[in-house]
Amino acid sequence: MTRKSWDSYLELILGDGEGDKSKKHKSFQLPGAKPHYNPDRPGQVEHIALDLILDIPKLTIMGDCKIRLRPVRDGITELTLDAVDLRIDHVSVSDRIEAKPNVQKNQCQFEYDGELLKIHLNQPTQAGLPIEIAIAYAAEQPQRGIYFVQPTEHQPNKPTQVWTQGEDEDSRYWFPCFDYPGQLATSEIRIRVPRDLMVISNGELIDVKEYKKEKVYHWVQKEVHPSYLMTLAIGDFIEVRDEWNGKPVTYYVDKSRSAEEAILTMGKTPKMIEFFSQKYGYDYAFPKYAQVCVADFIFGGMENTSTTLLTDRCVLDDRAALDNRSSESLVAHELAHQWFGDLVVIKHWSHAWVKEGAATYAEVLWTDHEYGTEEAAYYLLGEARRYISEDRDRYRRPMVTHIYREAIELYDRHIYEKGGCVYHMIRTELGDELFWKAIHHFVNTHAHKTVETIDLLRAIEDATGKNCMFLFDQYVFRGGHPEYKIGYSWDSDNSLAKVTVSQTQEELFDLKIPIGFGFDGEVETQVFKVRVFEKEQAFYFPLKQKPLYISFDQGNNYLKQVTLEYGVAELKAGLRSNPDPIARIQCAEALSKKGGLEAAKILGEALLTESFWGVRVEIAENLAAIKLDQSFEALAQGLEDSDARVRTAVISSLAQNKVQKSLDLIKPFAKKGDPSYTVEATAARLIGDLAASLSPEREPSKVIKLLQTILKERSGWNEVVRSGAIAGLAKLKDSDEALETVIKYTEPDVQQALRLASIRALGAMGKSQSKPKTEQILNRLRVISQETFFLTQMAVVGALGQIDSAGAIGVLRSLSDSTPDGRVRRAADEAVQRVQKAIGKDAGLKQLREELDQLRKDNQSLKSRLEAIEAKSK
Repeated sequence: MTRKSWDSYLELILGDGEGDKSKKHKSFQLPGAKPHYNPDRPGQVEHIALDLILDIPKLTIMGDCKIRLRPVRDGITELTLDAVDLRIDHVSVSDRIEAKPNVQKNQCQFEYDGELLKIHLNQPTQAGLPIEIAIAYAAEQPQRGIYFVQPTEHQPNKPTQVWTQGEDEDSRYWFPCFDYPGQLATSEIRIRVPRDLMVISNGELIDVKEYKKEKVYHWVQKEVHPSYLMTLAIGDFIEVRDEWNGKPVTYYVDKSRSAEEAILTMGKTPKMIEFFSQKYGYDYAFPKYAQVCVADFIFGGMENTSTTLLTDRCVLDDRAALDNRSSESLVAHELAHQWFGDLVVIKHWSHAWVKEGAATYAEVLWTDHEYGTEEAAYYLLGEARRYISEDRDRYRRPMVTHIYREAIELYDRHIYEKGGCVYHMIRTELGDELFWKAIHHFVNTHAHKTVETIDLLRAIEDATGKNCMFLFDQYVFRGGHPEYKIGYSWDSDNSLAKVTVSQTQEELFDLKIPIGFGFDGEVETQVFKVRVFEKEQAFYFPLKQKPLYISFDQGNNYLKQVTLEYGVAELKAGLRSNPDPIARIQCAEALSKKGGLEAAKILGEALLTESFWGVRVEIAENLAAIKLDQSFEALAQGLEDSDARVRTAVISSLAQNKVQKSLDLIKPFAKKGDPSYTVEATAARLIGDLAASLSPEREPSKVIKLLQTILKERSGWNEVVRSGAIAGLAKLKDSDEALETVIKYTEPDVQQALRLASIRALGAMGKSQSKPKTEQILNRLRVISQETFFLTQMAVVGALGQIDSAGAIGVLRSLSDSTPDGRVRRAADEAVQRVQKAIGKDAGLKQLREELDQLRKDNQSLKSRLEAIEAKSK
């Protein structure tokens, strides 16, 4: 599974990464967190069979669930299954089906409280003799687990689709099961659907029976997997067929899209299957691989066994493909899960990093394979930065923890991005040959089995003899990462290089770090490995001559933060000559902090001469921090960069100078457009920001009209450009016209992506706003908060979390109490804390008193009405 579909919402909830920089980290554990363990295992689930009927108008799925269980011990008289908000009609059990295969099923007594189904067996179990449980049930208007997508009054063009999402513990909402990852079983699904729809599910399609108005699909999964990976995807799809080594590889998109777009988005899949089969030392294990793009999906993707579901927002058109590789990375991530997560299954959610970290690192591996080492290094840097942002601004936690409120809370940047970085560090410690030997051993040893973190450690030691516990102790079993300050000086008399290393974080790390020195005219660097374990250390290196540049952590393989305290000459040489793009970025950052004319000239020249686009992006961002005319002029030249990602960064950097010239340079990209959606959207957003900072008599009205024109005319892929225009209007929060325009685009008939952007924009407009406008914004968000769609709720939470008004707290608490989704609940609770901090303790207490007074009034009113009713009845 990937959480990247909602990362953008979290970034808005958490801010732009420039939040509280204090050393004190917030706790991951919110009130109500407690230890979680897998339940006692009554036996091994061997097979799950669902025989279902789909009733789309009634939002219902009904039928029979049969579970074959091989008891692990004698004398079990009760079984408890997970089953939430289902209608249980009857339960029967056939005992000892191996001894008597044709035995009659006997109805059993059961108790059901809406969450757990307790079955009273007619006779105690005998260890090793299987029983089959048959449950007749229905899921009527389910809130989770299975999702019905249909045209509505406001969205008449929405497709008719039904799809499931089991991870973490949501399969229990659409069929009774032992809903935890430690149980692996084969499965099959037989389902009756309207004739015009197709069904994609796990494993192989055994049969399709066609009737006058309906079809019955029968899918069978012969390889064991957990209940959370069982899936259905139902809709009127275009099917595109491909293959790998004779196995079907298929892509499904709604008929409103094209086969060409499906191939543009997913067409590299066979090549990826070959790549990962080789890398992981185990051929793709399942009979087919399907990818189904569905509407309103609540994640980026979900790696159901042999059948991945993807958000339809990932489907590219030609223009989006110019500078968007996120869909390709998503495809790689979910495919890698077919090994890490589906073939090798985690035993408990607390070890989810084993699979999510591996799948995230697979994105880096694929980037390296397809685009080269510089691209991969920059991709890994992005992963590290996203984790560091969460660690700094949200909370710090161990990657492995069983203390939480709901398992879905674990699916954060600690297990994804940090997890990917940990796999890379393991590779660094072992070297390529031993790393892949260990991975091959881990996958082959645990194929079709469950694992915990310790199993990965043991596989490494078994295959290589290496003990990586020191790395796991520091990065996996505790929170945090090292933060280094690096100094350098040269002693020409003794030909000694002095490197000082300071660890500025509280808990020290103990690592062996390679320090490299590069020399003028030489390709090879001279590398020394040193043990960095103290608060302050100084190292002396005898060299044949003064080095041209210095590389702390040669190759930048360890997860860390680094501040270089070198001289300008060394930083200039490093920026120009260091072959490592991350080292060049570190030099650009250090030059920016030094500031001054010389630094501006060095960065300005590098912006035009640097070969790698990723470094040019970073140079542009760092140039913006040097407030000199020379920086501005260099950035202006960067607008002509051939890479759209660099143009985007240059526009963002120019906009940090709140002057008319910045607006004049950026406005044409919004007015006339750009080949890239992202460049155009960024320009639209930033002209609003600039107009708000410039003369209020002249620019705002012109920019508002331009942004309104964009909203009317520039509909396109995922509404990226129009969402940029909305974000631009949100910067003009003093304008009644801008606010009314944004509110208009929060109406339910607005295209979903644009509407979500507009809801979030209300939060930006509500920050430090006048009281009447704040009330207007809160009233609109209060209405929208009643909607149940996950992405809408996340957008509302993101908006409310930005508003520094006590009125936001009540709406957030109401959402937290009413939502069925743990992610919304967690985000809302964290947003309450931020709002309380923004308005101060006194205002927060005042809000609590007001809420308590209102509750008392409501209770008194209810009591009076009840007394009146009782009096009338007497």
